[in-house]
Amino acid sequence: MPDPTPPAETARYRAFMEAALAEARAAAAHGDVPVGCVVVKDDRIIARGRNRREADRDPTAHAEVLALREAARAIGAWRLTGCTVVVTVEPCPMCAGALVLARVDRLVYGCADLKAGACGSLYDIPADGRMNHRVAVVRGILEAECGNVLREFFQARRS
Repeated sequence: MPDPTPPAETARYRAFMEAALAEARAAAAHGDVPVGCVVVKDDRIIARGRNRREADRDPTAHAEVLALREAARAIGAWRLTGCTVVVTVEPCPMCAGALVLARVDRLVYGCADLKAGACGSLYDIPADGRMNHRVAVVRGILEAECGNVLREFFQARRS
């Protein structure tokens, strides 16, 4: 199915994905799985997050959760309406649920996670009609680059 996202929006998402990739690389440099995230409101980044599970010894320290917390502090509210979350890897069930509960308008992600993805791969929490909110999803922005960051990290760990 072709991407219905207009080219101008796709270009804008790519710029934000580059910022998320920088966060992912920073996570890898500190021994965490390289996932990076930014939250965008009114065409500017208001929050950033990177995986910190190893650094913080916290199973909930996923890039998305940390970025959502920072975004809520930045705007002074837990409802993140008007916000777009841009993340390098498809969110897991915990993070997808957090996006719904935070009332995020849109999720943009790079590569799918066929083992734990909850935004179209294994589950589709953002589109689930049983939830109290739905999140629009744009998939595959800088997909190859996002996937490469993960592959390189795990190849280095195996060596």
